Amino acid sequence: MPSRSALIAVTALAPVSWGTTYAVTTEFLPPDRPLFTGLMRALPAGLALLALTRTLPSGTWWWRSAALGALNIGAFFPLLFLAAYRLPGGVAAVVGSVGPLFVVGLAALLLGERPTVRTLLTAIGAAFGVSLVVLTAGAAFDLVGVVAGLASSAAMAAGTVLTKRWGRPPGVGPLAMTGWQLTAGGLVIAPVAFLVEGAPPALDGGAVLGYAYLALVNTAVAYWLWFRGIGRLTATSVTLLGPLSPITAAVVGWAALGQALGPVQLVGMAVAFTATVLGQSAPRAPGPRAAEDLPPAGAVRRAAGRP
Repeated sequence: MPSRSALIAVTALAPVSWGTTYAVTTEFLPPDRPLFTGLMRALPAGLALLALTRTLPSGTWWWRSAALGALNIGAFFPLLFLAAYRLPGGVAAVVGSVGPLFVVGLAALLLGERPTVRTLLTAIGAAFGVSLVVLTAGAAFDLVGVVAGLASSAAMAAGTVLTKRWGRPPGVGPLAMTGWQLTAGGLVIAPVAFLVEGAPPALDGGAVLGYAYLALVNTAVAYWLWFRGIGRLTATSVTLLGPLSPITAAVVGWAALGQALGPVQLVGMAVAFTATVLGQSAPRAPGPRAAEDLPPAGAVRRAAGRP
């Protein structure tokens, strides 16, 4: 088993990867196709993981996987994109940064993780730091956009907590579970994308590479790390890694897109990062042993004296 620090560091790669989404989308992908982009992130990645793991749900895990996929992917992506289109980017990011507070409440209700004053202050501090990084003066608020942003955060929070509560079926690893959820979420998005946006756009080489990156690295690998972390850490600890996404987006925007970072943004990054680090102080949560941690079946049989 990896150390707690190593596990947190690896799990943190997921929101860091998600922080590159904006740059990839604006620089490589067709404009004004957010639902198609969400579909291309989720469904190909899910189908690839299903082919890799060759494991399908059984019993109650059919509807559980569908529910988790709908919350974590199918509802989260469209609501997030709706918020992004109705709100300035900074406002959308700030609205989304309340996600840890939703997780704190749901974790207390469904997981028995009692929130501490430190946890609440850390979640509030993370949201405040993100607001300093991305919020600009005179930013406009749109009611539909704000509601969509809050709903997307609530959907992801519910999916995170239920993923922790339900665990995984015996012998099923996080890679297979990720494939189930991405496939289910992609199937939820598909009809909405084609109904709202019509036929898929023509893709050039840059768009193909951009979608390949989003599907494989930004989604398949990132969500696998995320769900793996949820299985081994507390739900609150994992969700407080979320501010790393807007921090990464700001750094990528500065380094690759020529966007300015002033003193206020730098202070906000420091506050959000500090809150993220403080949010990892909770003890490691016991969870089901991951499939990759179990000894091979042959070793078990030999130990038991069976061929």
